Amino acid sequence: MDRVEIVAVAGAVVLLAVILEAIVKRRLREQYALMWLLTGVVLLVLALWRDLLHQLSALMGIYYPPSALFLIFIGLVVLILLNFSVVVSDLSAKVMRLTQKLALLEWEIDSMRGQQAPPIERTGSAATGGRESTLKE
Repeated sequence: MDRVEIVAVAGAVVLLAVILEAIVKRRLREQYALMWLLTGVVLLVLALWRDLLHQLSALMGIYYPPSALFLIFIGLVVLILLNFSVVVSDLSAKVMRLTQKLALLEWEIDSMRGQQAPPIERTGSAATGGRESTLKE
């Protein structure tokens, strides 16, 4: 094994160890850890199975197989980031709906108590185009 392969194997093992530690300490939920574990296992397999890495790099037209390994890692990280972007977008929409429902419920409670609630005004950041809005009384 040459130095580059040793670094690749060590990197994959460290990545797997960090992921497993985060799962055990409950800092990373299992549903998100699955993609990271898959990434670490793929990197470890490719770092250890030299022939497979050579075949994949030849298919991609890359003459230096460790470069193909890092390109595959970057591709997997991009897929993980895309997944997280979808999750964050979904959560942002849910938070917006929840905030609106809360404002309506507070208004209903105030009106049931016989209080005249002040009108609700929406304020939004100009930089976000009003997407991040807050409700103020």
